[in-house]
Amino acid sequence: MKILFFMSIIILIINFILIILLNLISKKTFSDREKSSPFECGFDPKNSARLPFSLQFFLIAVIFLIFDVEITLLLPLIMTLKISNFLNYSMISLFFILILLIGLYHEWNQGALEWAK
Repeated sequence: MKILFFMSIIILIINFILIILLNLISKKTFSDREKSSPFECGFDPKNSARLPFSLQFFLIAVIFLIFDVEITLLLPLIMTLKISNFLNYSMISLFFILILLIGLYHEWNQGALEWAK
């Protein structure tokens, strides 16, 4: 029991010494300009916070989220093929894909998928 206690104390002391040693020889400084600024995303905090945001980027992000949710809804639909009636399965699948295709056509018709204008 005493040996286990002394071994754990020795391990803790070695870890503490290593942590102190690594902090002393580390080249990383905590006084970096980027680290001391409130934003680390590349924006200059001294400028206006009301920069114009690309609406095209926002629309593409929304389209990506819609199709991401579509995949999460289609995967369980594939798994239920074994236990469901084929006619009901095909009608539900076609209805779901038809809704997605109508939405895609609407986005295409509105010009949300055009990258260059």
